[in-house]
Amino acid sequence: MTDFKRISPEQAQALRQNGAVVVDIRDPQSYALGHISGARHLDNYSLAEFIAQADFDQPLIVACYHGNSSQGAAAYLASQGFAEVYSLDGGFELWRSLYPGDVSQQTGD
Repeated sequence: MTDFKRISPEQAQALRQNGAVVVDIRDPQSYALGHISGARHLDNYSLAEFIAQADFDQPLIVACYHGNSSQGAAAYLASQGFAEVYSLDGGFELWRSLYPGDVSQQTGD
């Protein structure tokens, strides 16, 4: 299957509570400033390792800034064999407005 679904933050939250993996494809600085709690940063450097270690049967939610770039990334990940891939509508910006308590930041030394 090389298809993905677009889902709302509410649907994504329910999937997360049932074990879905969230990947954030924004730039490293934006990810460090704030991301969905538990999300893994995914970029061209970490992609191969992520795919090699992934559970292809576990639902995967792709997040970006506003829900546009995540669609291309979701389609690519679906083409790599992930069974359930979702693009987060509204991206991190909408997520942060709806679930401000479910946002994490990386802390520096």
